[in-house]
Amino acid sequence: MLVEERRARILKIAEERGFITLQSLVSELGASESTVRRDLEFLDTTGQIQRTRGGASFIGDTQTDFDVRRGLASLEKQRIARRTAELIADGETVLLDGGTTTLEVARHLQVRSLQVLTNSLPIASLLMNCRGIELIFIGGYVYPRTGVALGELSVAALERIHAARLVMSTGGIASDGLFNSNQLLVETERQMIRAAERVTLVADSSKFGQRALSHLCALDVVDEIVTDDGITDEWVQRMEQSGIRLDVVSIERVVRRSSATC
Repeated sequence: MLVEERRARILKIAEERGFITLQSLVSELGASESTVRRDLEFLDTTGQIQRTRGGASFIGDTQTDFDVRRGLASLEKQRIARRTAELIADGETVLLDGGTTTLEVARHLQVRSLQVLTNSLPIASLLMNCRGIELIFIGGYVYPRTGVALGELSVAALERIHAARLVMSTGGIASDGLFNSNQLLVETERQMIRAAERVTLVADSSKFGQRALSHLCALDVVDEIVTDDGITDEWVQRMEQSGIRLDVVSIERVVRRSSATC
């Protein structure tokens, strides 16, 4: 069973039962106790479950659970994250937006020597004890379940900082720009863009041609996009015409079971 399939199944079991024990998951998944523990720790950082003694409780909602099942730690996101981390130079000041893909980027930065600024509690929790990371957390109203700080306080804090690079995700990419589903998030991300010299967008190919509730910015704000090779030729041409550098990572095509069958 692939990592993303196993984690999606854990989420499904947790949602159905409300509480799950570590030993029951080990038995049902046929995985080792250490593997299940790592899965629970990861899911806890995404705000979908809360670790408890001997197991975990489900605290997500249907919408986020659906999003997680579609893309949580998927092969595409892992490859995109690894490539993005390679673009970041040691000693660089990096601003990391919240999201599952940027969380994967953070995992690849744990052994690096960097100054990292973030408004994501999961990312801050992951990096706070890393020896080479100087971590600065941007506070504000913490949005439930995602653990991302948003709103006026976050914007005010971002007005006082400067970063060499912003690594951000998005809810959708269309010909008229980037979109996200939360207006408070959009306002915060706009200030992040203003605070950074370079904007690196991490987005799997399913985000192209999609829109969400709120328009974030025009395409020409983005300097480069790291995506997977599922992107169509049409979108490759559009990005080239917009002057955006595309970094396309190759993905091993494997047959996966639908999470709906787990």
